[in-house]
Amino acid sequence: MMEIFQTIWTALTTENEFVDVICFPLYFMEATVNMLLFTTLLNIKSSKKAKIIYVICLVLVAFITRNFIPDPYATFINFISVFLLVKFILRANLFKSLIAIFIPIVVSTILDLFMFQFFLSVLNIPHELAMTVPLYRATFTFSIYILIYFIYRIVRYFKFHINISNMTKKHKILFVINTVLGILTICAQLYLISFYSNTMPIIITIISIVGLFAYFFISLYSLFNTNQLETTTQDLEEAQLYNKTLTLLHDGMRGFKHDFNNIVQGIGGYIETNDMEGLKKYYSQLLKECNRVNNLTALNPSIVNNPVIYNIMASKYHKADEIDVQINLGVFMDLNEIEKHMKLYDFTRILGILMDNAIEAAKECKNKIIHVSFRNEENRKRLVMVIENTYKDKEIDLDRIFEKDFSTKSEKTNSGLGLWEVRQILKKNNNLNLYTTKNDEFFVQQFEIYY
Repeated sequence: MMEIFQTIWTALTTENEFVDVICFPLYFMEATVNMLLFTTLLNIKSSKKAKIIYVICLVLVAFITRNFIPDPYATFINFISVFLLVKFILRANLFKSLIAIFIPIVVSTILDLFMFQFFLSVLNIPHELAMTVPLYRATFTFSIYILIYFIYRIVRYFKFHINISNMTKKHKILFVINTVLGILTICAQLYLISFYSNTMPIIITIISIVGLFAYFFISLYSLFNTNQLETTTQDLEEAQLYNKTLTLLHDGMRGFKHDFNNIVQGIGGYIETNDMEGLKKYYSQLLKECNRVNNLTALNPSIVNNPVIYNIMASKYHKADEIDVQINLGVFMDLNEIEKHMKLYDFTRILGILMDNAIEAAKECKNKIIHVSFRNEENRKRLVMVIENTYKDKEIDLDRIFEKDFSTKSEKTNSGLGLWEVRQILKKNNNLNLYTTKNDEFFVQQFEIYY
C-alpha cells in the first residue's frame, strides 16, 4: 500500500508527460467558470441543460486538442469550438458569440501572468516546472479558476453587463475592431512581460498591465458612451417629430372646437334650404379636415412602434402636409416584426423611396391623396406594405419605371435612381416582392416580405 502511495506521490510531484491526463478533472472547472463569467457579462440566457451540454462538449474538445493536436492548430480549433458551442448550444447571437471567445482569453491570460509571478517570486517555481509537474499544475490552474469564479461573483453581485443589444451596426463593428486590436496588443505585451519576467521588476510588470488594460477599457467605455449619445440624439429627434405631430393635432382640435358652432350652423343652413348638393360639397370639405386629424392620431409611436419607421413616416407626413397632400395611414401589425425577416436598413430605403415617389405624384393631382397600410397576413406567411397614391400620368409605363435613369419628372437631376435601387435590393433577397399596378384613380405599390 505504501508503495502505491509513494508511486502516486512521485507521479504528482515530478515532471510527467501525462500531466494533461492527470489534470483532466480541472478541464470541467475551467469550462464552467469561464462560461459563468461570459454568460453573466454578456447577459446570455440559457437553460441549465444547455450549459451542462456546453461544458461537456468543450471539455471533450479541449482534451482532444491538448493531447493529440499540436499548437497553433489546437488553439485555433478551441476558438472555433467555443464560438460554435456558444452560438448553437447557448443560443447567443453572432456578436455575443464572438465576444465570448475573447473574455476568457483576456481574464485567464492576466491571471496566468500574475500567478506565474507569484510562483516565481514567492515559491521559486519556474513556469515550465509549474506546467509539467501535476501537483504544481493543479495548484497553479486551480488558483486561477478560483480567481475567475471570484470575478464572476463580483460581476453578478453588481449586475454588471456589457449591453450591446442597442448598439448601432457601425458601433458594433468598431467594438469588434477595438476588442480584437486591444486583445492582440495585450497578448503581445503579456508575451514580452513573460519573456523578460526573470529580469523585469514586478512593479514594472504591474504598471504595464494595469496601464494597458486601463487604456483598453477606457476606449471601450468611450465607445459605449458615444453609442449612447447617438441613441439619445435619435430619441430626441423622434420626440421632436412627435411633439410636432401633437402640436398639429392640438391646433386641429382647437380649430374644430372654435368653429364647431359655425360648422353646425352651416350644416343647418343647407338642411333648411334643402340644398343637398351644397351639403354634399360642404361635407366632403369637412371630411377632408376630419381625416387629416384622424391621420395625425394614427401617427403615434405606440402605433407606429418602430422608431426608425416612425421617424420616416413622420417626416414624410409633414413633408406632404406642407404641400397639401393627404396621407391616410393604417397600421395593423407590429412593425418590429419587419426586421426579423429583412434588414431594417433596406426596408427603410424602400419605404423612403416609395413615399417620396407617391408624394411627388400626388401633388400634381387635383385630389392629393396617399393611402399607406401595413398588415401581417399570417395565412400567407407574409408582411405587406401597400402605398397607393393618386397620379396624373395615366400612360406611365410600368416596365420602364424600374430602369436606371428613367424618370417622369421634368427636372432630371438626381432622378431615375429610386425605383432602380429598390429593384437592386429585391434582387439580393429571395423573400421580397414588389407588385406595381395602376387603375383609373390610384398608382399602387404592394411590397411583400415572406417568412
